[in-house]
Amino acid sequence: MISREIKAFNYLSEEELEKIHQATLTILEKNGIAFHSEEAREILKKGGAKVEGETVYFPPKMVMEQVAHAPAEFTLHARNPENSVVVGGNSTVHAPGYGSPYVMDYVQNERRSATFEDYVAFTKLAGNSGSLDVVGGVLVEPNDIEDHLRHAKMFHTAVKYTDKCLMGSAMGGKKAQESLEMAGIIFGGVDHVRKNPALISLINTNSPLEFDPRMLEALMVYARNNQPVIIAALAMTGTTSAVTLAGSLVQQSAEILSGVVLAQLINPGTPVAFGSASSVVDMRTGNLAIGSPESVKMFSVIAQLARYYGLPSRGGGSLTDALIPDSQSGYESMMVLLVNVVSGINFMLHSVGLLENYMTMSYEKFVIDDEMLGMVKSFSQGFPINEETLAVDTIIDVGSGGNYIADMHTFNHMKDMRIPFISARDNYAGVKELTDTAQRAHEYCKSVLQDYQAPPLDEKIEAELNKYIEGIS
Repeated sequence: MISREIKAFNYLSEEELEKIHQATLTILEKNGIAFHSEEAREILKKGGAKVEGETVYFPPKMVMEQVAHAPAEFTLHARNPENSVVVGGNSTVHAPGYGSPYVMDYVQNERRSATFEDYVAFTKLAGNSGSLDVVGGVLVEPNDIEDHLRHAKMFHTAVKYTDKCLMGSAMGGKKAQESLEMAGIIFGGVDHVRKNPALISLINTNSPLEFDPRMLEALMVYARNNQPVIIAALAMTGTTSAVTLAGSLVQQSAEILSGVVLAQLINPGTPVAFGSASSVVDMRTGNLAIGSPESVKMFSVIAQLARYYGLPSRGGGSLTDALIPDSQSGYESMMVLLVNVVSGINFMLHSVGLLENYMTMSYEKFVIDDEMLGMVKSFSQGFPINEETLAVDTIIDVGSGGNYIADMHTFNHMKDMRIPFISARDNYAGVKELTDTAQRAHEYCKSVLQDYQAPPLDEKIEAELNKYIEGIS
């Protein structure tokens, strides 16, 4: 988790932000949002919304009253309490890539379908990382596991190989309930989980301006049980949202706020994050451009809007449109990652591993991005300025033309600088073989997976979890 000591950057002026807010309220009131769930519509109607068919219209006063119930920050509990995190405020919580159906084979230089073996391996890499806070979810889509068991197998893997925070399935009410019950096994009962939230889940809108039944079912399960939900828009400019950034942000905000209102009507105080995985479309090709500066602008404003509404934010990641872990993947990912942290994003899915605009995960890019996370964390934490670090006495003692290498002050602070684990700092004469970053990441990844030691898990808990999964039909 990054605890930022630098002030969050505001991309828009207060006047510009207010214009987006007012336009958002207009869309919610006059166009409404389609909720493809009778139960959800009934909850919203009782809460003061107007319902016509499957469309729900939101009075502005109702929206703001319900949004005010949601907390500005919340704690997500891990089975190892030292790994629990705060979502909101000055923190940025990191989770790996999510949902990719493919994996890039570095040796063969081609992508292939993701497997459960890949899921296990990526989970181990996440467990090894000193920068990732949340595992579980869908690091990759393991296509060789039956759909009705996939979420349970992934959950079990996350618990077995890490003791970090977990994500729950959003693929319908049944899988959400099963995720909650499995968390109850791990944490000592569902009642305990309700009081100490242990699952965070991704509830995506279906742009433009609707929610599908599966996501709504999952949202309602988690809200009733006080589990945090990220309500995120997936708009694509010029296709599923307005082509202009301002128009797309208005639509996204309307979709997100409508979901926040539903969660608060179900259970006032439900932890929610104001989220976006939206992106721009390159109108020349029709392809996404998630590594573009325009996408970064939208994420930055999403963080600012979330602060406006008093909510934690979700966005960004180490995003790229590159197909392989090359220079493009590096410069695009670092731009998105750094700007999003500086902008104050609180929860960052896709922090490591992604290639090809969300479609492909790469072992090598996972490691490279993890290195970048460490760099951004160091930058975000600033540096101390005090009598010791100002070093006035030391500077005077060394004097003009002196050297600090043997000074005790240097010895005391020589480890202040972050040490990279794959970045090269050798000189040309000091290496036997020249390797690029991807090759070093490839070798590092192999060593981690070969030597990985999972944290201990109580045998009785694992046996009970296995028994539960066997009973899923």
